[in-house]
Amino acid sequence: MSAHVERTSAWVYRGIWAILVRWFRVPDRPPTLPVPAGETLASFRPAEGFLRYLKFMFWLTLFAVSVPILVGWTAVMLTLPWLGAVLAIPLLLLEFVPCVIGYIAIHLRYDSTWYVMTSRSLRIRRGIWTIHETTITFENVQNVTVTQGPVERWFGIGNVRVDTAGGGGKSAGQHGSIGGAAGHRGLIEGVSDAPRIRDLILARLKPSASAGLGDEEMLRQHGLGWSPAHVTMLREIRDLVISAPPLTKGG
Repeated sequence: MSAHVERTSAWVYRGIWAILVRWFRVPDRPPTLPVPAGETLASFRPAEGFLRYLKFMFWLTLFAVSVPILVGWTAVMLTLPWLGAVLAIPLLLLEFVPCVIGYIAIHLRYDSTWYVMTSRSLRIRRGIWTIHETTITFENVQNVTVTQGPVERWFGIGNVRVDTAGGGGKSAGQHGSIGGAAGHRGLIEGVSDAPRIRDLILARLKPSASAGLGDEEMLRQHGLGWSPAHVTMLREIRDLVISAPPLTKGG
C-alpha cells in the first residue's frame, strides 16, 4: 500500500470510527467484570503484530485476485489499445478501493477486540454491528491450548483457546466463541505472549474451582478427592434443591 493510499485510508477510518462510537454506541473502552476486593482487573487487546498479520493475509489474497485481472488487462491492451485505455480507470479504482476497505475492516476488527481477566473469569468482546461478549468462569474450564501457525510465528503472535466442559468437540465460530448446552469456547487471538496467558489461566483454575462452595476443607478432611466437574455437579444439585417448590400436605 502506498503512503498516499494509507494516509487516505487512515483519515477515512478515523471518521468512521468516530461515527460508530458516537452514533452507534460502539464501545471504545474494554468491558468490565466483577472484581474481588483487593484485586485488579487486567484488560488487554491483540498485539501490534496481529495488525501486521491481518494486513499481510489481506494483501496476499488481494494479490492472488489482482494478478489474473492485470494479465487480462495487459492482453486487452495489446490487442485493443482503445479498450485497454477505457478499462484503465476501473483498474485504478480496483487498486484503490479494496485497499481503503481492507484497511478499515482490519482496524475495526482490531479496535473492537478486547480481553478482560480476573482471578475467577475471562471476558472476550468482539464485533461492530453486532457486539459479541463471551464470559468464561475458570471453574468450568476443562482445557487451555496454544495454537500458532507458521505465518503467525513469523509475526510473533499466537492464539489461546479456552474450552469449558463439553466444549472440546466443537469448532469455534466466526467470532472465536461458541455456546450451547454442552459448553463454550473462547479464543484469545493475536497475542504476543500466548504461552504466558495460558499458564496464567491454568494457575487460576484450581483456586477458582473451589471459590464459593465452602466445603473444600470438609472434603479434604474425609479424604475425598474432587475435581471441578464434581464442584459443578454439587452446585447443580444445590440449585435444584433451592429452586424446588415446597411440599404441601394432602397434595
